[in-house]
Amino acid sequence: MVLIAYAIVWTVFYFFLSNYIAELSRKKWTAWVVSDDSDDVLLDALSVIVDEIEDRMHDKLEHFQKSFFGSLGNASKKLDVATGASTIKAITKDNPVMGFVAEYLMKRGGLEGLMDQNRPNNAPNTPKTSTKLGLR
Repeated sequence: MVLIAYAIVWTVFYFFLSNYIAELSRKKWTAWVVSDDSDDVLLDALSVIVDEIEDRMHDKLEHFQKSFFGSLGNASKKLDVATGASTIKAITKDNPVMGFVAEYLMKRGGLEGLMDQNRPNNAPNTPKTSTKLGLR
């Protein structure tokens, strides 16, 4: 019987003691977090993580730029090899008659889209307007 009484007393004492210690700990923690000291400690601790994130994002952005612009360059080269438009223009730039003939042949071969893309002063097409007011 005495043993059960000791167990009950120690359990109650331990329960109140642990709650008291937990409450003191919580108060100390919140007081420290609100203080200016915690800002400096947290910023110092997190600066390493922020630097690592910046480095990784910078590396990923560089990798993306290389792959993106590399794929655009490869696609442009493949298109040039497939059509030969820039080669024909380079060969015929000194001879206007040959340039005219080459342009005619390219248009005839269905490559006029490439010719329009390579012209620097290419005005955008304006949409056709209808005189009808939405009635069909």
